Amino acid sequence: MKFLKWLLVIIVVLVALFFFVGKPYMLKQTKKKSPEKTITHIKGNLDLSVTYSSPFKKGRVIFGELVPYNEVWRTGANEPTTFSTATDIKIIDKNLPTGTYSVWTIPQKEQWTVMFNKEVPNWGVTFISRGTETSRDPSQDLVKVQVPVEKLSSSQESFTVAFEDAGQLYLSLFWDDTKVKVPINP
Repeated sequence: MKFLKWLLVIIVVLVALFFFVGKPYMLKQTKKKSPEKTITHIKGNLDLSVTYSSPFKKGRVIFGELVPYNEVWRTGANEPTTFSTATDIKIIDKNLPTGTYSVWTIPQKEQWTVMFNKEVPNWGVTFISRGTETSRDPSQDLVKVQVPVEKLSSSQESFTVAFEDAGQLYLSLFWDDTKVKVPINP
């Protein structure tokens, strides 16, 4: 009985160490390699923001290799990319109510599928799969659209998310020689 109590104490201490020391340390280390960034767009009745982690190319082939084609990508590194809107908007012609969503993509050579999901999981990939499987629940996808791929004339070293407004507002995602633009409408 005394042995079981000590075993339980040791297990509790190890779990506490992981959650209060190990996990924060791992998060800090990954943020060094893929820094967290936040962008905003506030204009008229639009109040939008995106928070994402920006990995670097580092000489690697990105789309089709590091980020496989035809598979769900958490769209950045570390935690899933989040998209927040303070008002109801449309993504192309699909309604996206006020709220915060995780953003997931399925990159392909000619087009990407972009999904806005009601859930924002802690990490975005499963540890059991060693990062190869996402933790996205497809039944929670609120908006799912397809957008064409544009090829950039020069390579972008870090994954970047931006709002671009030239008459039409876009949520733009670009990295390496690839760019996609998701139309946003009030």
